[in-house]
Amino acid sequence: MSDIRPHEVSVAIPEPDDARLFFIGRIHTPFKERKDCPRQGSVDGPECRIEIFDPWVPALQGLEQYDRVELLYWLDKARRDLVVQNPAHSEKTFGTFALRSPVRPNPIGTVVAKLVSVDGSTLVVRGLDCLDGTPLIDLKPDRCAFTPKAPPKD
Repeated sequence: MSDIRPHEVSVAIPEPDDARLFFIGRIHTPFKERKDCPRQGSVDGPECRIEIFDPWVPALQGLEQYDRVELLYWLDKARRDLVVQNPAHSEKTFGTFALRSPVRPNPIGTVVAKLVSVDGSTLVVRGLDCLDGTPLIDLKPDRCAFTPKAPPKD
């Protein structure tokens, strides 16, 4: 890859040899290009849909009890070779591990999203910051909100 900003440093990356992931779903957002993605997701952002693949649909049982979910996703369009980056919003350079940039050796994104609804194999959420079509690695209730919502009072 040759799109390197001033003062950035790239390295040759080794061939993967040790991990196998199962993509459990696909994320659908209105963001078609990286420049369209918000820098951080926001709960007042657009509704996005998450399609869960078979055979993982039964794993959604009980998820509707939570207000927020943490998503782990694979940033499949991100480059993986930069160790020093020059973010577009800054004149300084930073090591990759000092940034939340999608450019990482293992481009795993995380976000805590507001869970709007669960309908069969589809989740509707708000607060995402990834491209349309991003593969989903995992999801779980937000660790800060691990207690399910209280049942409605009669």
